[in-house]
Amino acid sequence: MTPEMKNIKTGLAELFPFNWELLRHAGAEPVPFHLKKWWFCLGGTVLYLFIVQVITGIALTFYYVPSPDQAYASVAAITNEIRFGWFFRSLHKWSANFMIIALFLHLLRVFFTGAYRQPRQLNWLVGMMLLGVTLTFGFTGYSLVYEQLSFWGATVACNLADAVPLIGPTIGDLLRGGSEIGENTLTRFYILHIGVLPMVVFVLISLHILLIRLQGVTEVPLEGEELPESERHFRFWPEHATTEMLIGVLMMYVLTIIALIFPAGLGAPADPTTTPAHIKPEWFFYFNFRLLKLTSLQVSVVLTMVMGGVLFFWPFIEGWLMRKLRMPPAVSVIIGVIAFLGFLILTVWEGLAA
Repeated sequence: MTPEMKNIKTGLAELFPFNWELLRHAGAEPVPFHLKKWWFCLGGTVLYLFIVQVITGIALTFYYVPSPDQAYASVAAITNEIRFGWFFRSLHKWSANFMIIALFLHLLRVFFTGAYRQPRQLNWLVGMMLLGVTLTFGFTGYSLVYEQLSFWGATVACNLADAVPLIGPTIGDLLRGGSEIGENTLTRFYILHIGVLPMVVFVLISLHILLIRLQGVTEVPLEGEELPESERHFRFWPEHATTEMLIGVLMMYVLTIIALIFPAGLGAPADPTTTPAHIKPEWFFYFNFRLLKLTSLQVSVVLTMVMGGVLFFWPFIEGWLMRKLRMPPAVSVIIGVIAFLGFLILTVWEGLAA
């Protein structure tokens, strides 16, 4: 290296005194062999789709107006008038749907491979919080369109919040900004969607990645694949990182094709005086909506809270059952299959209902 290059390197090191050895060390982290299979590493897909959400969401905020008298018109302008506005809106919509699907699949993979067990219970809790925040993202984003179905879907959601025992009315009033859905409601949903929820997601993702880095990835033995010790791991950089980037390119291609074939549409504008004949939430809330139809408002809310609580604390519940009742791990798999089939049946049932 020439003296001039050394001086430039020294000057840059003084301007930005970062220890590059730490970055090289992080890049050399060994990754278990089973993560070469994409379906074992869906967390990276979720992160990529979230980045797409952030980029397209920022673009949409330049034109969206969060007020009841202009919200629908601004979305219509984005869809029909602004150059490539329909494309960015469609990317935003479909990447949100794909993100929720990938998150569900990631949750199933972690559950059925037992990757939530000791010592990774805390990361399971963080992942469940990310799921809750992501679903709230979907709910608030759908409501911001301020079309007829999204308006009345938000109305039903606030009524469900009212039915939460003890604190329900407070939560409902906080969401609505009063006793009825109106200007304050849309403003609060907008602030949640573009301000509060992204900040929470960034914190949770950082904690999730930190815990993975500290605890490592649960190794899943693959049946029929006996590997020598030297091949049981591969490097994060460049092998794993390159694979994730290729998957990201493929996802972008798929999203573009779907956005072109199935662009985001727009229903009738919100009309608080006319209740639609058939109110349906977004597909990821079909389960709750069908449960509401089969039971009652308060019963469906309590059942949802109980099931959500069991899922959230499952690593600790399972640990207690194993210690006290000597429950074999296979029982957890059976419980998981039954729970997933119940969720799937109610979701499909509501999806096919008129």
